[in-house]
Amino acid sequence: MAVYSSYDQIGIMEDVSSIVTTISPSDTPFSALIKSEKVHNRLFEWQEDTLRAGQANAKVEGAAFAAGTQTPTVMRSNVTQILNTTFEVSATADAIKTHGRAAETAYQLSKVLKEIKKDLEFAYVGTSNAAVSGSSSVAREMASATEMITTDTVVTGALTEAALLDLAEDCYNNGSDPSLFMIKPADSLVTAGFAASAGRNRTFNDGTKSVVNAVDLYISPFGEYRIILNRHQLSTHAFLIDPSMWRSIVLRPFSRTLLGKVSDGDTHAVTGEYSLKHMNFAADGMLSALT
Repeated sequence: MAVYSSYDQIGIMEDVSSIVTTISPSDTPFSALIKSEKVHNRLFEWQEDTLRAGQANAKVEGAAFAAGTQTPTVMRSNVTQILNTTFEVSATADAIKTHGRAAETAYQLSKVLKEIKKDLEFAYVGTSNAAVSGSSSVAREMASATEMITTDTVVTGALTEAALLDLAEDCYNNGSDPSLFMIKPADSLVTAGFAASAGRNRTFNDGTKSVVNAVDLYISPFGEYRIILNRHQLSTHAFLIDPSMWRSIVLRPFSRTLLGKVSDGDTHAVTGEYSLKHMNFAADGMLSALT
């Protein structure tokens, strides 16, 4: 007598998990670290100033006053950049009952919002881009972070502790106070090596079998810097930054628009207009030409 097995059955209920797993990174560290600022024009400007260095200052008793030399402020500017993406979902796809999501449109919208925020992070620190004023036929482009940092230590090689200290000293001499060292993931292996060099040892957790071989906080003669990894930043750069000196500029926040119906489905556009502001170009520093 033949055994009636599951391979003979008809109408078996499918077993599909209600969880949709996505491993693509959606974190945007730089954008998350800085505050937002609203503007009302595609071109926005701000001023920065500096104090002169200390100097010898001794006058003869009764000496006549001499006119000092004053320097004007520096005007800085950037332009807003329009970021846009669209997606279309058929009416049938939205009507069908699916696993892992209540409605296809809502699920696709959540994905698109994460993706366009990654585009914004890329515009901030993932490219070295000069501002483009744009025209009726040319897209406006914001100046990226690299275009708004004047303290630049050119390494031409791998990241080293000496290079970080050189940059930290330059920032200190400028009067700036950075608190974060933002690096690409591969450079975290280099900073982890800082702890094993010059007689400094790794940390062994008492009572466990774990070994800590990472640097989360680097204390230098010029300040303390928290180590931040950023998957989206330029692989040729590392940034020593003070988040309080940066602003994410918003002319139009990201919003969804339902476009005119031209098919048996709905087309949606997600659009925003943003830019970047560094309140003083000498406030932070970067290492460039890293390998």
